[in-house]
Amino acid sequence: MQKPDEQKQPTRKDSPPIKVYCLPVEKEQIAAKADAAGMSQSNYLLSVGLGYEVQSVIDSRLVVELAKVNADQGRLGGLLKLWLTNDERFAGFDEGTMRATIKVVLSRIEETQGALLEIANRGLKF
Repeated sequence: MQKPDEQKQPTRKDSPPIKVYCLPVEKEQIAAKADAAGMSQSNYLLSVGLGYEVQSVIDSRLVVELAKVNADQGRLGGLLKLWLTNDERFAGFDEGTMRATIKVVLSRIEETQGALLEIANRGLKF
C-alpha cells in the first residue's frame, strides 16, 4: 500500500510521446540502426537524443562467428602439425595417401581462411 505522503514516480508509459517527422527512407534507416543495436526504435532514438553511445550487437555476433571459424582453423592446424611430425602412429600409412590427405587439409585451411576474410569484410560494412 502506498502511503499518502509518497509521490508516485512518473514512468515513460505515462508521459506524452515526442513526435518525429521523417521521410520513409529516414524511418527505414532509423529502424535498421535500432535493429543493429538490438533496440526498439523508440529506445534507440531516446538513447541517441540523450547523447548515449549506442553499441551494435552485430559486432558481437561477428566476433562469435569469427571465433568459431578460428577454432576450426586451429583444429586443422593441429591435425596438420600432428601429421607432419612423423608420429609413430602414422608409420604404417602409405606415403601417397598421407600426401593426398595433407593436401586436402591444406585446401580446407585455405577455405577456412577465406571464410574468416569474408566474415571480417562483412563486419567492415557496418
